[in-house]
Amino acid sequence: MPTFPLAARQRALAVLAMLLVMFLMPTGQAWGSVQQPSVEDPGTRFFGALLDWDKDSAADYAQRLGAPAALYGQNVSMPVDEGGREYLKGYFSQIADQGSHALLTVRPAIDLKDINDDVAATFASQITTAAAGFRGKVFVRFAPEMNAPWVSWGQEPEAYRAAFDKVAAALRASLPDPVMVWSPTAEKDYPFQVATSTPPKGVPLGSLDTSGNGVWDQDDSAFEPYYPGDDVVDWVGLSVYHDTTGAGVASNTLPVAGEFNDALHASSGGSSSGEGGTDNFYSTYVQARTKPLLVETGAFYSPGAGGAAELDVKETWWHQVFASVAEPGNGSVRAVVWNETTDVREPGRVPIDWRATAEPSLADPFRTSLDTSGLSIGPVTERDLEDVPGVEAPQPKTGTVIQGWAAWASAGSVLVAVAALWLLSSRAFANKWSYTGTGKRDARIDMLRGLAIVFVVVNHVGINSVFQLLSQETLGVVSGAELFVMLSGVVLGMVYGPRIATELGDVVDGTTKRAWKLYFTALAVVLIVYGLSLLPFINAAAVTTFTDQGTGGAGRAAAGTTYDLYAGMEGLLQFPVPQGLIPALLLLQVGPWQFNIMGLYVVLLLISPLILVALSRGFTWLVLTLSVGLYTAGSIFRFRLLPSQFEDSFPLLVWQLLFVVGMTAGFYRHQIIQWFADPRRRLLLGVCIFLAAACAVFSWSGPYMTNQLDFRLALIPETTFRYVYDTFFSRTYLGPGRVLNVFLITIALYALLSAFWKPLSRAVGWFFIPLGQATLYVFIMHVFFIVAIANVPALRDGNLWLNTAVYIALLAILWVMVKTKFLFRLVPR
Repeated sequence: MPTFPLAARQRALAVLAMLLVMFLMPTGQAWGSVQQPSVEDPGTRFFGALLDWDKDSAADYAQRLGAPAALYGQNVSMPVDEGGREYLKGYFSQIADQGSHALLTVRPAIDLKDINDDVAATFASQITTAAAGFRGKVFVRFAPEMNAPWVSWGQEPEAYRAAFDKVAAALRASLPDPVMVWSPTAEKDYPFQVATSTPPKGVPLGSLDTSGNGVWDQDDSAFEPYYPGDDVVDWVGLSVYHDTTGAGVASNTLPVAGEFNDALHASSGGSSSGEGGTDNFYSTYVQARTKPLLVETGAFYSPGAGGAAELDVKETWWHQVFASVAEPGNGSVRAVVWNETTDVREPGRVPIDWRATAEPSLADPFRTSLDTSGLSIGPVTERDLEDVPGVEAPQPKTGTVIQGWAAWASAGSVLVAVAALWLLSSRAFANKWSYTGTGKRDARIDMLRGLAIVFVVVNHVGINSVFQLLSQETLGVVSGAELFVMLSGVVLGMVYGPRIATELGDVVDGTTKRAWKLYFTALAVVLIVYGLSLLPFINAAAVTTFTDQGTGGAGRAAAGTTYDLYAGMEGLLQFPVPQGLIPALLLLQVGPWQFNIMGLYVVLLLISPLILVALSRGFTWLVLTLSVGLYTAGSIFRFRLLPSQFEDSFPLLVWQLLFVVGMTAGFYRHQIIQWFADPRRRLLLGVCIFLAAACAVFSWSGPYMTNQLDFRLALIPETTFRYVYDTFFSRTYLGPGRVLNVFLITIALYALLSAFWKPLSRAVGWFFIPLGQATLYVFIMHVFFIVAIANVPALRDGNLWLNTAVYIALLAILWVMVKTKFLFRLVPR
């Protein structure tokens, strides 16, 4: 038996020990790196999330869950405008920081038949540019729910398949290994309408009638006509939600046993004949084709709707989901994407909270259940963007969240300071500072209008800067638009109110001429902008398209969707001009979104003499009662009186309230001022000022931050803030809380200017008053500055200080133009 020297035995033992460690240690760790789960590995399954990107972030979600999601979803319009591209860059930057994959849901904003090779190639190039340096996989879910009628691209199988092919080919030629996802809806009752032999949109019956019975009905497959083919589909997707509301009253219900698994294996076809469905989605499109399946899911819960408790509803559902995907028979489910958003459903403005991590009482048991599912969480790839020459990473928009006692101390300090200002205004020396003007114009109103138009300009230009810290709902849950509309009514009441009783004809003539001037100005701006968009060296997308931020009437689910505001306008260059285009132009159905409120002013000016006559004859109570009634009806039923574009953002029945109340206030301005001047009512004025400050503090409690200098006071839970905001402070349909806030902030600011006029006028009056006296002129000219700024490449990088300098220059130029009366003979003011 051979023997070894001691040193040799020690070396041999060391080698054996090292080999044993390497054998027992996972390969990635043995070489000093962490092996990430691979998309190509059939044993790897991912957990993903859909977020409210306007209010939420990947980093905040990771903090709530305790880890990043493996992939994050984001809507993207096709084609993508400049705003959408910047939106995407920020999205890719966020999820790269978390080491996650990307899931893009492409929502066509043009007809499917118009998606040709050039359109697809441009789109692919835009996505590739936005994703520069991104290390993860890019999943692309093109035009989901294409078998449903509730999407604009729905139920056009031939056009859909052709568009899918072109987009897939373009993305594969541009992006490194994109994952193309085909994702129909599994909703019951396809085709969602009565049987017919003439499908809508001119779609051939033969492309939909899979049963061959000569009609399109529930015997036909909900999936087969829309499947693009195995060669272009990498994964298939399906939306499976617990939502039993249908078209009925919102109610929170517990999922029934096996509900998720049954939906996963649902079949279509054969329903009308009483036979079982023959087109089983899971077996036909997942197993038979060996395609991985991505499932989007969530459980309906509406705060205040009654029924089961939130935790009971959602916990029952996520237990079902995670238990089902862990079953061997569902092994092809490779990704589960949770809807982590809130929404408002029409009709009835029903708030919905799909989220599973809004509060620790939900997030903790959700994470516990998720850990049993076998789904991978992040990071699943290397963090951060790769360095790409010539590409600057987007700057983060995260600000500072002040929590705990510091948040309450900050809020208390603001309220104490406001109370001190109110008390200071009553001191004797304050009379030396107060407003003493006696002319026809009220300079306080001019200054407030100047402030409102500055807020409008800043928000419409839209490049991120320090100015957004003041303009985006900082003074309260109001924007410049609400103040602008109300103050316009105040001015009209002040100017024409004293004349209406004795000079009715002149008042009608004056308001009518003003309305026509605004109308023809609106038409001129619409046509000039269209002409600019035709010039090859000008990119007018900033004013000819609109990228939804999720704050409009369509709700947060529409965030990232881009709309063509000049759709069909190319017909003006054809002969004959297409039928309906000229009426659409004359009704202001097209035009820059930044300018569409002009149509609202035209209508309100035309009806203003009737309101003034009623006020002059003592029917103030009737005017206000009718106005509130119309506002209530418009808020509840949401019908539009006109097809004009402004009805999308400023519904006439709703927004007239601000104008009418403003006109009434202007008509009775002197009486209102004297009423508040009574010492017995001074306390009421103080209450209004205090409540206005409280609304501002509430606004600061919101989760949205404009840039890295912004801050948030964590005074109330985020879910509570969202519920209160969506229910009472909605913007498009002017929630009652927002309306009250507009009244309060107007009273508070007017009182502040009245008490401290001389120091404030010296400090900022020289700037705001001239702009306030020429608001229409500034409003018209700012549209063209938006186009100019959008064509400066250096301003697309999101540099906060450069953008701030641009705003300073823009506002200075507008001020100089007003002071020098530049083009005053041509441009209304």
